[in-house]
Amino acid sequence: MTSLIQTLQLIANPTQFLDQSAAKYGDTFTMRVLGINSPPVVFFSHPQAISECFAIPAQKLDFKKATHVFKPLFGANSIVLQEGTQHNRQRTLLMPPFHGDRMKSYGKIICEITNNVTKDWRPGKVVSMQHIMPEITLQIILQVVFGISPGQRYQKLKQLLSTLLDDITTPWYSSLFFFPPLQKDLGTWSPWGKYLKRKQEIDNLIYAEISDKRLAKDESLTDILSLLMSARDQDGQAMSDEELKDQLISLLLLGYETTAGVLQWLFYLIHSHPNVKGKILNELGSFEKLEPDEITKLPYLTAVCQETMRLHPIALICTPRMTKESVEINGIKYISGTVLVPCIYLAHHRSETYQEPENFNPERFLARKYSATEYLPFGGGYRGCIGSAFSMYEMKLVLVAILSQFELELVDKCPVKPVRRGITIVPSSGVLMKIKNHQP
Repeated sequence: MTSLIQTLQLIANPTQFLDQSAAKYGDTFTMRVLGINSPPVVFFSHPQAISECFAIPAQKLDFKKATHVFKPLFGANSIVLQEGTQHNRQRTLLMPPFHGDRMKSYGKIICEITNNVTKDWRPGKVVSMQHIMPEITLQIILQVVFGISPGQRYQKLKQLLSTLLDDITTPWYSSLFFFPPLQKDLGTWSPWGKYLKRKQEIDNLIYAEISDKRLAKDESLTDILSLLMSARDQDGQAMSDEELKDQLISLLLLGYETTAGVLQWLFYLIHSHPNVKGKILNELGSFEKLEPDEITKLPYLTAVCQETMRLHPIALICTPRMTKESVEINGIKYISGTVLVPCIYLAHHRSETYQEPENFNPERFLARKYSATEYLPFGGGYRGCIGSAFSMYEMKLVLVAILSQFELELVDKCPVKPVRRGITIVPSSGVLMKIKNHQP
């Protein structure tokens, strides 16, 4: 019964659950939050404990058992579920398109999509960032990652993905993934049957796109799917269609609502702290024309994004890892079958690391550099997020594309609280904003 109650508490209000647990038990505590018959799940927030957790050799850990709840979402071939040589192989194939010069070719598309979504904004109009940001980030993923141009398949996939993600972000629907007994296909009128039907429709559309690209054999394409299709591992092997499909779904689910959520927090925090907004605009105003690559290197803009992801990280935890044998962390031994969870959210809110951790203070990132186990918005170690650089690049360009054209103000000046939406945490208000001025 305890495991059921703790699981439901974590699903319903994860930040409150983590805050209360840390206040009661300290930097390290054990819960049972992986559904009925949950194994012990140990949360760590001390930098040293997180460092030791990251250092545990992969052969001593079972990632599949610790992340099994994601299998129906991501697919059996997802990098999230892989271990050992297969995980290393997929990571090697997936990394290059998200780094270096490859990203420069995506900057123009990101700015164009943002400008297109906001082209009808006029003074006096009220917009919801909870609706606008997912619209922008979904289009970016479809065009930059999937390489799908606007058309019939694009619109169908966009509609299916939007409704699927709306569903799985509700507490009831997302709880289906934690409780396998609820996963009964009783036809499309049942929640799980409806999910499976829509997931199959999405899979079919992605397979059709992969097939078209294989037939076209266009080597000039720079979208991430095309680059992944041409990638080869050390044995000269390419990814199969099923592998490609599962990786695309994983990239979508891990990079769509998450980046959209951070953007919502960015607009809320910037506009509830006028001094921060003024400093960003001053930094932007010191340049006559900024190219995407230059925008992403602006120091104060970077600090604002870093502080936003410290206060409201993209994910609350790193990838869970189950022990295959006894391990020791920070002087404490954990038996085989224990799930270890480096907790990003709690690490980011430690008063020993961050002075007045509940305050929004971008200057802290200009004053000092934090270690990779003190500040880890994208996780860390050999399971860190492969799309971290792309996500930072994307959110900076979307933010600047809008701030440089529109003067906005919050409709509701009341403080917001973090609420769960799927796998991320967003502002409770939806961040309604009024357009005061437009600089075309």
